[in-house]
Amino acid sequence: ARSRNGCVLPHKLFSDSEIIGYALDTLYNVISNDLEEEEQEENSAKQVDDLGSQFTEIFIKQQENVTLLLTLVEEFDFHVRWPGVKLLTSLLKQQGPQVQQIILVSPMGVSRLMDLLADSREVIRNDGVLLLQQLTKSNAAIQKIVAFENAFERLLDIITEEGNSDGGIVVEDCLLLLQNLLKNNNSNQNFFKEGSYIQRMKPWFEVGDDNCGWSAQKVTNLHLMLQLVRVLVSPTNPPGATSSCQKAMFHCGLLQQLCTILMATGVPADILTETINTVSEVIRGCQTNQDYFASVNAPSNPPRPAIVVLLMSMVNERQPFVLRCAVLYCFQCFLYKNQKGQGEIVSTLLPSTIDATGNSVSAGQLLCGGLFSTDSLSNWCAAVALAHALQENATLKEQLLRVQLATSIGNPPVSLLQQCTNILSQGSKVQTRVGLLMLLCTWLSNCSIAVTHFLHNPANVPFLTGQIAENLGEEEQLVQGLCALLLGISIYYNDNSLENYRKEKLKQLIEKRIGRENFIEKLGFISKHELYSRAAQKPQPSFSSPDHMMFDHEFTKLVKELEGVISKAIYKSSEEDKKEEEVKKTLEQHDNIVTHYKKVIREQDQELEELKQRINTLTSQNEQLQATVTQQVSQIQQHKDQYNLLKVQLGKDNQHHNSHGDTLQMNGIQTEEVSKLKEELEEWKNKHELLQGQLREKDSVIEKLVSAVSAELDPAANSWKISCEYFIRWTEKLCLCFPKELEMLRSQIQLQSAEISKLQMENQKLQVMVPVTCSFIYGNCISKTCLPATVAAFLNQNVLEGYRASAFYLCLYCNLLWDFACCQSEVKALSEEKESLKQQLDSSSSTVAILQDEKSKLRMISWCFWLTRIRKYLH
Repeated sequence: ARSRNGCVLPHKLFSDSEIIGYALDTLYNVISNDLEEEEQEENSAKQVDDLGSQFTEIFIKQQENVTLLLTLVEEFDFHVRWPGVKLLTSLLKQQGPQVQQIILVSPMGVSRLMDLLADSREVIRNDGVLLLQQLTKSNAAIQKIVAFENAFERLLDIITEEGNSDGGIVVEDCLLLLQNLLKNNNSNQNFFKEGSYIQRMKPWFEVGDDNCGWSAQKVTNLHLMLQLVRVLVSPTNPPGATSSCQKAMFHCGLLQQLCTILMATGVPADILTETINTVSEVIRGCQTNQDYFASVNAPSNPPRPAIVVLLMSMVNERQPFVLRCAVLYCFQCFLYKNQKGQGEIVSTLLPSTIDATGNSVSAGQLLCGGLFSTDSLSNWCAAVALAHALQENATLKEQLLRVQLATSIGNPPVSLLQQCTNILSQGSKVQTRVGLLMLLCTWLSNCSIAVTHFLHNPANVPFLTGQIAENLGEEEQLVQGLCALLLGISIYYNDNSLENYRKEKLKQLIEKRIGRENFIEKLGFISKHELYSRAAQKPQPSFSSPDHMMFDHEFTKLVKELEGVISKAIYKSSEEDKKEEEVKKTLEQHDNIVTHYKKVIREQDQELEELKQRINTLTSQNEQLQATVTQQVSQIQQHKDQYNLLKVQLGKDNQHHNSHGDTLQMNGIQTEEVSKLKEELEEWKNKHELLQGQLREKDSVIEKLVSAVSAELDPAANSWKISCEYFIRWTEKLCLCFPKELEMLRSQIQLQSAEISKLQMENQKLQVMVPVTCSFIYGNCISKTCLPATVAAFLNQNVLEGYRASAFYLCLYCNLLWDFACCQSEVKALSEEKESLKQQLDSSSSTVAILQDEKSKLRMISWCFWLTRIRKYLH
């Protein structure tokens, strides 16, 4: 239905999704201009565009139509959602800014459209990508909203699912949308870097060894991927953002992967050219990346630095023009703010570092070869590359004056500076002369010694004045302007060391032969040239054809800096020059002082950094030690609490075990004392076993003696005559068991044997005394209750009147039995003491177990107490 103000979708149709879909398709066909190419003619194309725009204006005149369309896009029904997406995309193509503004002010307008990327139906998801492409064109606000709606994550997931660079047109659409979100949008670029999405770009550039047969879609995808990398490190971005992205690309290995493609074989020419441009901007102004690029070698035999291989392509006139421009840009970016790289390039030109064998080609030799070749484009590229090696580096400008060139056999070598001026005077092509003049202007600027060397050649000044004074065509005006700039530099940076070419004399020469106004006019030819304006826009050399390759971006900065000061210097008088010289000297002194103080400040900054690092290290160590001390203090306090609790518990146990109080205090929970007691107990056990062994041996000996005595006696005959020899042998057997008394017993036996002979003679007299003696011995032996029962019976049966000679030996035998009984009593006492010690040890072990149990309980109580305190503190 159509009203006066425009098209309105009736609400009654919401009940039938199919009809809604047909209505949306109808509106899409009315507004869209997507006709077949064969049906479109050049004359009717503008009319169709006008009709689509007019219908779009009618539709969006009421913002409710767009809001209602956004609501329909939220529907999950395929027949409604897909036509709605196509219609909204067509509206954005026809009237993009107006529709963007309506969606931007609509509640959750952009968020609704972001849900299309999560749709499981690929048709809707892919058309949603196209819709977001149109929505994000040239609108930073919508770009930020889309980025913060997790667009980067979803788009990168889609690219990965589709196969990265091997994917189809969906990957291309996602890459175009990413470019819309990131290009000239610093906020989104920072968000992309902080979200670690740069690391996810590395797999895009993992190409195989077989690089032949690349499809057109793969070439397009990889080309867009390289452009996306360049968007993040573009020289037009803020320096801080560019530097952080460059460092991230190096650390994640993206730069290394790009260098692999750069040195690979079989890569298409346009991909190789774009890769060189990408590597150029990744390393531009970043010392770490520049150092890595200088270390890259080409896979050749022998290996050559990548810089040398690239310079070989730059000075080769057979290579494509865009490739040579890309190599020049890469070399410029390598030397940008890289004094180390500049020194390495210039050192390859110095006599002391030139390879005399000629086996390897250096970068300096390639630049010199290009500088003096017959190809004007090689001349220009080599001159600009060498000028970048001298940019803002006065030391290298002085060292380059030492370079000598052998022009021909038999002629003496000439300096590089002189050879450049010789080629200028020979009337070569305009492009060659422009390149050489830019090199000379860069070389002489801010270097008085180089100016002196240039003026020392008497042919240089007349050549310059002659070129400036002539009235030449438009093509030569650019050369005249550069000659005026070179002569002005020779005046401005002249130190008046040559009498014939002092500042004042050069000014007078200009006044006489050229005229000041004419000189200033010719000097202005440079900045007024169209090619100068193009070169001043961006660092990358981009030219439509080799003929337009005239100016370098860095040289335009030098012209802008010197044009004004040279114009003023031409009009100054000698007195003003003297004053200026004095001011310059003062400024030089001031600069020297400032330089000195800068050096001092730099050294102090380094010392401060070192001290800060030491302070940070000591602070961290102090914090660790304080934490350790705090932990140890808490542990000590816990041990004290446990000790107090155990002490109280021990006090309670002492009240119940008074008899073992001293033992408990001695033992307590000291494991060392328990181990000592165990060792003493083992010693007593060993002694006990030894004594038992001795006792068993004595028992066996006694049993043998008793059995032997019983066998010798004959009780039936009542004959108790035992010979002395038998008792001697018997006693000797007994003494074998007692080695300590053996010698003493032998001596006693000898004495008794002597007395026996006397006693035999007095036998009659002793017969009366024997019964009394026997009764005495018998009484003593019976009183020894500790004797064995067999011995007592033996004595009761065998003490008779005729037993005279055996009385002494029986006494000795009884004494031995007495000693044996005493040993048995000692063993019994030791056994009782052992049992007592064992009981005490068992009591101590049980006490230790009780105390350990109490300790574990107290530890659990303390942990519960601290957990309760921590929970209260957290709450």
